[in-house]
Amino acid sequence: MEQGELFDRTENLFERLCAVETLKTGFGTVKANDGSPGIDGITVAEFESRLDGELARLREELEGWSYKPNPVRKVEIPKPNGGVRLLGVPCIRDRVVQAALKLLIEPLFDPNFSESSYGFRPGRNQRQAIEAARRYVKQGKEHVVDIDLSKFFDRINHDRLLLRVKPVVNDNRIIRLIGLTLRSGVMTEGAIQPTTEGTTQGSPLSPLLSNIVLDELDKELEKRGLSFCRYADDCNIFVASRKAAERVMASVTELLERKMKLVVNREKSKVALAAAVKFLGMTIVLGFATISVQTMEKAMEKLKELIPRRSSLSIERAIEKYNLWYRGWSAYFEMTCYPNQFQRLESHARRRFRAKLVRNLKRRRNMATVLKKAGIASGAAANKSWWALSHTNAFERLYSNKWFERNGFFVKSKEVHDHWFAVSERVCIS
Repeated sequence: MEQGELFDRTENLFERLCAVETLKTGFGTVKANDGSPGIDGITVAEFESRLDGELARLREELEGWSYKPNPVRKVEIPKPNGGVRLLGVPCIRDRVVQAALKLLIEPLFDPNFSESSYGFRPGRNQRQAIEAARRYVKQGKEHVVDIDLSKFFDRINHDRLLLRVKPVVNDNRIIRLIGLTLRSGVMTEGAIQPTTEGTTQGSPLSPLLSNIVLDELDKELEKRGLSFCRYADDCNIFVASRKAAERVMASVTELLERKMKLVVNREKSKVALAAAVKFLGMTIVLGFATISVQTMEKAMEKLKELIPRRSSLSIERAIEKYNLWYRGWSAYFEMTCYPNQFQRLESHARRRFRAKLVRNLKRRRNMATVLKKAGIASGAAANKSWWALSHTNAFERLYSNKWFERNGFFVKSKEVHDHWFAVSERVCIS
């Protein structure tokens, strides 16, 4: 970025933040993300119902320096592997200020972020990170330094963060406002706790601030000529040998802990071959991306939750619930090079639905009647469990894959298979 352009973007930054139009754009972002209310209980809809008055008041408070962010509401989200992730929910008015602030300062920082940083940046995503990881492994860099930062968002050093913001923003009023936001406090069980370190995970400004902090790590890795992919606090470094990987692990751990005041989780961090490392839910095996074993296991557990053996939910509603989850899940993981992973999940989901359908028939005599009407031998309704019957040829014919498609069951495997078949064809022709 040219010096003149940077000056234009930083000039009158605080005045631009206070403009009602900027705050209104910030509210648009907050509204799009929706979310629950903060400690004041005011929802997005309630805030919008008196939008002009709320924004005018925010502008007045900002300009008069009477604005003070409210403490965030602490929320505990269970982690799949145990423990909880602490999220903070700011009030809507504070989210509006943060969203407007991000709108103004992100363009100052993002152009200078590393090309190997993919998380929470405009035009960047997980798929690009996985593609980069695939390239590194194909280049022979099969040994991965998998770094896990312990409670990263909770341990960000405020002073070091603001020191990294100041040279770029160059407006002490903006620096002061960010400092107020960082130190707004947390409300837990009615009591307010001060925040002397960390940034609120779940707030509009937090992803940008985390990238500003970890850009220091990115620049150091680039300086050393290392190949890496970072998505937020999830960082993998790719090298050609085990010895080099161990050396990098030791030196990067020292950098993170001694200089950057962060904590490396030694239990979760490791040096391993790419095929043994999970990155963004994926694993790179022989240069190909596959959904990791752990991710597939969690998906199977999710199917048990969505399609329980005993449920009063109608089959139509159960399929709707399954589709809602699976459309989102499969859209993310379609980057896999192995469509049979989707086939496995879909097949298991259909079997669980079949077991539910068989159970709904209740009596064996009723089963025999239904099968006979469909032209299927009634002897198939033998004395077996519901689960065993769901896997018999008779009930797989009665409730075939086409039956599920007619009833709205969402299938992703064919789409992914056709995509990779087309890719393979192009590679063979070229």
